[in-house]
Amino acid sequence: MKTQVVIIGGGPSGLLLSQLLDRRGIESVVLERKTKEYVLGRIRAGVLERGLVGLMEEAGCADRLHAEGIVHDGTLVSHGDDMFRIDFTELTGTPVIVYGQTELTRDLYDARKEAGGSIEFEVDDVTILGADGDAPHVTYTVGGEARRIDCDFIAGCDGFHGVSRQAIPLSVRTEYEKVYPFGWLGILSETPPVHDELIYANSERGFALCSMRNSKLSRYYIQCSLSDSVNDWTDEAFWQELKRRIPGPMADKLVTGPSIEKSIAPLRSFVTEPMRWGRLFLCGDAAHIVPPTGAKGLNTAASDVHYLYEGLCEFYKAGSSTGIDAYSQRALNRIWKAERFSWWFSSLMHRYPEQSSFDLKMQISELDFLRSNKAAQTAMAQNYVGLPY
Repeated sequence: MKTQVVIIGGGPSGLLLSQLLDRRGIESVVLERKTKEYVLGRIRAGVLERGLVGLMEEAGCADRLHAEGIVHDGTLVSHGDDMFRIDFTELTGTPVIVYGQTELTRDLYDARKEAGGSIEFEVDDVTILGADGDAPHVTYTVGGEARRIDCDFIAGCDGFHGVSRQAIPLSVRTEYEKVYPFGWLGILSETPPVHDELIYANSERGFALCSMRNSKLSRYYIQCSLSDSVNDWTDEAFWQELKRRIPGPMADKLVTGPSIEKSIAPLRSFVTEPMRWGRLFLCGDAAHIVPPTGAKGLNTAASDVHYLYEGLCEFYKAGSSTGIDAYSQRALNRIWKAERFSWWFSSLMHRYPEQSSFDLKMQISELDFLRSNKAAQTAMAQNYVGLPY
């Protein structure tokens, strides 16, 4: 086989890149290790920045997003029973949209199917070859049958545990990592959200987040120990602990119910540099991870897609390599700003095992400054709705 761009990874970033390229007449083949059902079964965040919404519109995949997505003009931040609101729309002129990543991925799969896009599922033994030369190609197996695709470029959209980053020699890449000393226990429940906007809660018992997927499906999280397992937490124990961490008026009106999904996610910050090696480009979790506090994971992947898509279009349509040559630095400039925001917001809202009394006073003072200072709120709002590409 031969194509212009091989995209490794059939999650939202790989599908979005494929769809955008297709609409500009650029061919691609997507290789996905799992089944389509498995990809669509993954529960992920769903707060979309303005940039990602714009890319979905450009990809022709935003109709259902606009019809069913929930526009959020702001968010609530609490410390104990004290709560204040950050008004995104007032401070930046832009809201965010809550729309589940699963639904966004489904929209992209439907669009690729309608366009006759080439996606291969359940591929094994994916190997990237010749990426540092002029003849890159990818070998893999499907059902035991060996296959090969020759291409111009390879986009590694296969996540933190994928093969793409590992294909870049250790002598070339530098990795930066911070592992946080806690995790998030999250549940999904068929209950109405406790509030129509997200609530980020800092309490003496630890962090909590009240979120939603739609008007009848809620997503809640509490900070937990890394030594905890899902089996340590019954639904009843989770609800009781959540109520202790959010303001009393919210706890009183919280509707509880059986969980339909429950999981624990560790938190880490991770970046690899560079994000390009020859004709191989890394996108999304293959190159960077953020703690989920700032809702930046899917959105930073989208900004990578934007820069790579723009560069590839320049190459194929204008014969210029300027965009692809600048890809890594342009992407990293924005990634590090998103990493900073996620680190700052995580540090503000969580209780740390080794936190001193001085550290706690600084955290409370920072929260009070955010509550009372419009410039601080504006800076937070600008980062939350998404810095421009």
